[in-house]
Amino acid sequence: MNECSARKRQDFVKQAKSKINTAKKNIKRSLSSVKYDVRAIRDRDPAAKSDLEVLLLYPGMHALLAHRAAHFLHKKRFYLTARTISQVSRFFTGIEIHPAAKIGKGLVIDHGMGVVIGETAEIGDNCTLYQGVTLGGTGKDIGKRHPTLGNNVLVGAGAKVLGPFKIGDNSKIAANAVVLDEIPDNCTAVGIPAKLVRREGVRVEDLDQVHIPDPVAQELKKLEYKLQELEAELREIKK
Repeated sequence: MNECSARKRQDFVKQAKSKINTAKKNIKRSLSSVKYDVRAIRDRDPAAKSDLEVLLLYPGMHALLAHRAAHFLHKKRFYLTARTISQVSRFFTGIEIHPAAKIGKGLVIDHGMGVVIGETAEIGDNCTLYQGVTLGGTGKDIGKRHPTLGNNVLVGAGAKVLGPFKIGDNSKIAANAVVLDEIPDNCTAVGIPAKLVRREGVRVEDLDQVHIPDPVAQELKKLEYKLQELEAELREIKK
């Protein structure tokens, strides 16, 4: 009996030590991740004067910290708790990140008000998002509905990236652009809908910023033609 009890105590102690070591590793990894994120903001935002300022006063940092916790809980299937953290963070920061979204290290959300990151969005390492950015879906896709950003991607203020495609590594999306198709690596896209203006650092010569087709005007033209056809049919019927 004594041997059995001693064995159980030893097993309990081993399990406890293993759990403590795992917790220590997780805490160390989390602190390292926070330090990396703070350093990323300090490197990319000249207005940041100290690490303490970033931790206390930057809503993008607060939203990212909340998302790390919500994402962890979401993976453990505590969906309601994860979503609650996400919504509380949205209330205080103006940044909405779904708990299921996958975000790499070094994300900088500058200013951040109005940023929306959808459920199936994926963001690589060292990306930058400015205020008003939406990584959303088109409403017609199922499963993977939101975009994937590669590493070192910059998305300007007010830009919308809509759909389940990839923005390549080191690419830049201009302010207020609307991206509806995949963007290759090392490119710059501008406009509505977004068009490439640079690829691998070289200007795309065939881009005509003045005569880009206007999708609204095209649809109105189609309606005009249809109306003319209907009027012609009506005249024939009256005859």
